[in-house]
Amino acid sequence: MTNMANALLSASPAGGTHRVISQKQQLPSHRRSYGVTTICSSVRSDDVFLLDYGAGNVRSVRNAVKKLGYNMREVSHRFLKSRTCSLTVVRRVVSKFSQVQHVGDISKASRLIFPGVGAYGQAMDRLKHLGFLEALRDYIQSGKPFLGICLGLQLMFEGSTESGGVEGLGIVPGAVSEFDRLKGLPVPHIGWNSLQERQQSRLLADNQGQRFYFVHSYRATPSEHNKDWVLASSHYGEDFVAALQKGDTYATQFHPEKSGAAGLVVLKNFFESYTQKEADPAPIVRQLEQQHVNGTSQGLAKRVIACLDVRANDAGDLVVTKGDQYDVRDKGTAGNDVRNLGLPVQLAGRYFVEGADEVTFLNITGFRDFPLGDLPMLEVVRQASEGVFVPLTVGGGIREFTDADGKRWSALEVASEYFRSGADKVSIGGDAVFAAEEYRRTGQKTGTSSIEQISWHYGAQALVVSIDPKRVYVADPAQCSHNTVKARQQGPNGEEYCWYQCTVKGGREGRDIDAVQLAQAVEALGAGEILLNSIDADGACSGFDLELIQAVSDAVTIPVIASSGAGSPEHFTQVFNNTKASAALAAGIFHRQEVAISDVKSHMAADGLPTRT
Repeated sequence: MTNMANALLSASPAGGTHRVISQKQQLPSHRRSYGVTTICSSVRSDDVFLLDYGAGNVRSVRNAVKKLGYNMREVSHRFLKSRTCSLTVVRRVVSKFSQVQHVGDISKASRLIFPGVGAYGQAMDRLKHLGFLEALRDYIQSGKPFLGICLGLQLMFEGSTESGGVEGLGIVPGAVSEFDRLKGLPVPHIGWNSLQERQQSRLLADNQGQRFYFVHSYRATPSEHNKDWVLASSHYGEDFVAALQKGDTYATQFHPEKSGAAGLVVLKNFFESYTQKEADPAPIVRQLEQQHVNGTSQGLAKRVIACLDVRANDAGDLVVTKGDQYDVRDKGTAGNDVRNLGLPVQLAGRYFVEGADEVTFLNITGFRDFPLGDLPMLEVVRQASEGVFVPLTVGGGIREFTDADGKRWSALEVASEYFRSGADKVSIGGDAVFAAEEYRRTGQKTGTSSIEQISWHYGAQALVVSIDPKRVYVADPAQCSHNTVKARQQGPNGEEYCWYQCTVKGGREGRDIDAVQLAQAVEALGAGEILLNSIDADGACSGFDLELIQAVSDAVTIPVIASSGAGSPEHFTQVFNNTKASAALAAGIFHRQEVAISDVKSHMAADGLPTRT
């Protein structure tokens, strides 16, 4: 890590403030003005403007800007109220802001950040509906400092094959299309990848071979027509555009706000007020050729994820816990208390510093009522996102609910609140099982399942399905209607084969669907990633269930996260070398400090696995 990166991480938060008004704090009806933008009436030279059109987690961008000491100004729709997110979210900036009547005032921004999440077509429709489209195009063409992030990069191209074919802003030549699944690589492309710089610029001036965080299914490709725009490319079965630049107009396919210290440096460079003169690209070409030779130090890294099982203890406090085969009660205590392994925000911060590639919160509280009533968990996500600049996943209770007042809340509305609180991905468990069973029964997509709704609105890359299977031994695979594997250890009656039965309700209820069937069904419905647990291996620390992971990762084309059973660094290397797992997750061994994340990564790197260190 560079000295600049260390300095950025140790800096205390600074800058302006913003405030989110909850549903209970809505403005009086006579002061509501839907579709109106808000901007600062007095622009300072260090102000950073954020264009928020209601797409996913923009809180992380705000937090990163605040961390770097800049003032955040929002150019956003004053109120968001739509059927796809019918929860009324009201945002009002601090009192120095004044209300304006025309979106053309976006031109007053001194620096503009445009983060994009979700589907291409939906984003363009949203920009048109809010009246932002032409104002955004005019701003970019003006040459004033601009940074597009992820979908914000893709929208700059002429169009995309996503959403049935949609026109983009038309600023950069070329079209966006899906990664070629025939190349055998998991799609979406999720994780930490390296850059191959094609020209020199201020934006990547401090890049020393670091990896950056990507999460996307569609990509733009470098060509003769756009080569003057392409600042850097990355490789995932093929070269794709990782960063753009022309003058002070920049865009990144990766998420700098989720790329740790390296990403904060990129953002800091964007905030600088000058552009470095482009240098001779010849040295960059030679460097690119070298990078393609070194397969272990470049390319998409295998991810190491720290997982925090969070639930309320008997005193009502949220704590991080860990169970043995999902039992989190400590039998050695007089009161049979919930195991308390630490406070969630503090542990998440520790894992970020120690090098975790992602942090996952699984809220394992048994919800008897509306999960958004669980305000402490939402606050955990908000606080964690202020100091954890790697992806955050949140699971638990994300399904359709009817609250105590009889109001129905869709899974999309529940997920939206988590995204607004700072989550990058949400994880669905039992609700996905029921959706998969219905899909397998009818063979039809209804568009009403939680998977389909969230995937359509925020993109497949934002949705993880968590599978909780357990072994069921069989003597003869031919007599079983489920996908079977040769078991590593025999069953109680000497059976040599087993299938993996999916469960719900914390593993207490088995369903007539196996892990492979479930994984294939949720992929078809729109899931972007599988979190594959194992009830049998959980807490045993004897290694991941390789047969289970291999069976599922071979059956789908989306990334699979291996979970349950890790007890040593060797277990991570083993699962990556013997299966197609894209990531591996652990909890207890990290919480109890029995194994350090750095030791896991050192072992992986020594074995030749691509690793973010």
